[in-house]
Amino acid sequence: MAGFASAAEAVAVRLVELSRSTTGAAAEVLVTTAGLARDRGLAALVSGRVEAGSGICAATVDAVAELSDMFRASGGITAERVTDLVDVQDRIIARLTGQPEPGVPVPTEPSVLLARDLAPADTATLDPSVVLAIATELGGPTSHTSIIARQLGIPCVVAVPGLEGVLEGMSVLVDGGTGDVVPDPDPKLARERRARSAALAQASASWRGPGATRDGHRVEILANVQDGTGARRAASMPVEGVGLFRTELCFLGADSEPAVERQAEAYAEVFAAMGGRKVVVRTLDAGSDKPLRFVTTPGETNPALGMRGIRIARQHPGMLERQLDAIALAAEQAAGGQVWVMAPMVSTVAEAAAFGALVRDRGLLAGAMIEVPSAALQASGLMRHVDFLSLGTNDLAQYALAADRMVPALSDLTDPWQPALLQLVAMTAAAGLAAGKPVGACGEAAADPLLGCVLIGLGVTSLSMASTAAPAVGAQLSQVDQAQCEEAAAAVLATDHPGDAREAARAVLL
Repeated sequence: MAGFASAAEAVAVRLVELSRSTTGAAAEVLVTTAGLARDRGLAALVSGRVEAGSGICAATVDAVAELSDMFRASGGITAERVTDLVDVQDRIIARLTGQPEPGVPVPTEPSVLLARDLAPADTATLDPSVVLAIATELGGPTSHTSIIARQLGIPCVVAVPGLEGVLEGMSVLVDGGTGDVVPDPDPKLARERRARSAALAQASASWRGPGATRDGHRVEILANVQDGTGARRAASMPVEGVGLFRTELCFLGADSEPAVERQAEAYAEVFAAMGGRKVVVRTLDAGSDKPLRFVTTPGETNPALGMRGIRIARQHPGMLERQLDAIALAAEQAAGGQVWVMAPMVSTVAEAAAFGALVRDRGLLAGAMIEVPSAALQASGLMRHVDFLSLGTNDLAQYALAADRMVPALSDLTDPWQPALLQLVAMTAAAGLAAGKPVGACGEAAADPLLGCVLIGLGVTSLSMASTAAPAVGAQLSQVDQAQCEEAAAAVLATDHPGDAREAARAVLL
């Protein structure tokens, strides 16, 4: 077992090293994948098989297969981690056998990458200058691979059948905006799509903010970050602040809860990088696809519906309060900064009220994320106890449509253009308008330039996304009037299918 332990630790160290060269969701995925390599449960399964007479490589494969079955049985976001687990397996076996580190071959010229599936760790290390677009047979629109590709600025289309029939060297049109993947496309179609893409790229390159429609309706364009490195990169972009500061990176890989002072250092680094601009902090969203050794609930049959987000406070009294103390301490050190704090996975008015009181006791603005349908349905009640709401459209789509985002056959249900999802968005935005309080969006829907206009038409007041997506969204908004956004929103809500919703928006906005 010494050989397995050494190989697994080497894999973990390598993944953590890679995480330091990136940021955002890419960094988070690499760190969490490193955690899988160090997982004690995996090591125990391998050890048992070695003791029973299996060779170390065979024991690793069998152990990963058993753990993968457990993950699939859990369903929801946990099932997505099977891809990460198999990636860890391949990396460990490569170490054990002295083979090169597995990964995506680096093309010698700009190319389109087609694959059955991609490990998020492989996606995170792609070079956008040579990988111009990605298409995979598996995955969903809110999978980690899709999110990381968007952060890198690489067009990505998932759940595409028949890619095995596309031969190396063929021309392929990949349109990340429409979701089209066309082998050997008609030259006229290709020219039209390239021209449209070039026009958007030119507009994006010249956009400097602040966010507003053509007729002057203000829209905050914000960035999603999770550490000081990401915040510094975002600060160099034309964004007005941070709309989602994921705090999990401070906790990932730790054997015990970090001290208040240690947390405060990590938060203060982000506040300092933003130089007094608005920062919306999301409290710990562990559980489900982000397990932590000291908070994970063993034996959960469906972690996506279990102890995650604000619910962690039920089993770990004091942890939320200590995190809020750390945020308040960091905010005090960053004098003049605008620090807002929101809780993930809020489901009831009572949860919003309790959280709001804790945050306001520390002199900060309190908010709640709308990721659960019950929260959208009770948005007016939540607004009585918090200062703002933020729409997490990835989880809201999954829970509203009861569809695992990693099942390719169900990818149409987790499409962010689903009218049912947008009706929940409209309901939430209306509650904010009635209360005179802001409602932002920080899910992947906010990074789609066309859908961003629809969200503004529905009444959303800010859009937060990977900082690399901000120029395209800001540029698209600057080319339309608020009345067009509202007309597009009404047209979308009148449809019954996500494809029809896209076409309805295009007819008004393009």
